[in-house]
Amino acid sequence: MKLAVVGAGYAGMAAAVELAAAGHAVDVFEASRVAGGRARAAQIEGFTVDNGQHILVGAYSETLRLMRAAGVDPERVLKRTPLRFEFPGEFLMQAPSFFIPVPAPLHTAFALLLAQGLDWREKLAAIGLMRGLQADNYRVAPDRSVTAWLDARKTPSRQRRLLWEPLCIAALNTPADRASAQVLANVLRDSLGGSREASDMLLPQVDLTALFPGPAAEFVRARGGSVRFGTRVAGLRREADAWWIDGQGPYRHAVLAVAPYHLGALLPELAPGVAHFDWEPIVTSYFRYPAAVRLPQPMLGVDGGLAQWLFDRGLLCGQDGLIAAVISARGRHLELPTAELEQAIHAEIARLVPGLPLPLNVQTITEKRATFACVPDLKRPPTATALPGLWLAGDYVASDYPATLEGAVRSGVAAAREVLRG
Repeated sequence: MKLAVVGAGYAGMAAAVELAAAGHAVDVFEASRVAGGRARAAQIEGFTVDNGQHILVGAYSETLRLMRAAGVDPERVLKRTPLRFEFPGEFLMQAPSFFIPVPAPLHTAFALLLAQGLDWREKLAAIGLMRGLQADNYRVAPDRSVTAWLDARKTPSRQRRLLWEPLCIAALNTPADRASAQVLANVLRDSLGGSREASDMLLPQVDLTALFPGPAAEFVRARGGSVRFGTRVAGLRREADAWWIDGQGPYRHAVLAVAPYHLGALLPELAPGVAHFDWEPIVTSYFRYPAAVRLPQPMLGVDGGLAQWLFDRGLLCGQDGLIAAVISARGRHLELPTAELEQAIHAEIARLVPGLPLPLNVQTITEKRATFACVPDLKRPPTATALPGLWLAGDYVASDYPATLEGAVRSGVAAAREVLRG
């Protein structure tokens, strides 16, 4: 009897690859015509971009493993660099070069000690915070907001603004005054507190569909499965110890890898498990300039601006002149008309690129419910449901991780392993 996965995002395709690699034929149902879910390729002005710019880090072990399983070489499609956290003119923290043999976890202390933009008191306080987390086994009890946690640690305000709060927004897509300190501690444990390679930045040099879910679909098809794009599932029913999906089946197991706000439409009994969730947006504006326009680095932070991060897709993807500006989570930018927001971000880019001409074109993509709000003590549903043979996968499923690509992939792997045990 075949297996089914509903949803071809990172979670769904992770589950499908894991099942197909174990020798099972898998049918994947996807409403969109492209794989990736909320991290997928989009088309603008002749460029293939993403519906939201993402980065990976070296700690994303399961994502890297499944990319290789699907036939994708991470060294070819990801630009690996030592951690570099920069707000031009304000702050620069970078891990030692690959050629400087500083062992973990000293590499993080080394980066903090040499950081530009913090005084010695602030540097020692940052090192003390990481050492305190390590001594507590990265447990924050009771869980509280990142702001409350930093208050308790008497963290200097400049260090917060230039280091911990941007890290929180980047990792959890939730403002520090609402974000879970425990989940941020989990991220710090596996990245800055992990191995030397775990803190490396991995910047995609292809679109997010080509990075994993697209090749994963080919992997599933090559092993006797199917990936049915443009197929919106209207309902599931269980009959004779099997699942039927819009009349197709029977399937011994089904993995639901859809966004949590779609669960109720498929099976109303699953809706209460996520009814208490709140959502955070991600806004990505793509500015197309003449091909000669470059940022000083492939990725830069913007201190005190509307944009938070800038990515030079010419340096990353060969899309010369294309700059992506990313704004994570809620903020004052949501109150502005799109044209006014784009004009303000252009002015912010101009402060970093002398003589910047006006953009040839700008397109803004807003994912209003890009991620769940990662608040303290959030109750997240488990992989197993109360319904036999039905499993959940998605970045919102209970785990140590926030709503990241790695969180989605790990959830898909967990669901697949439950299926294989059954």
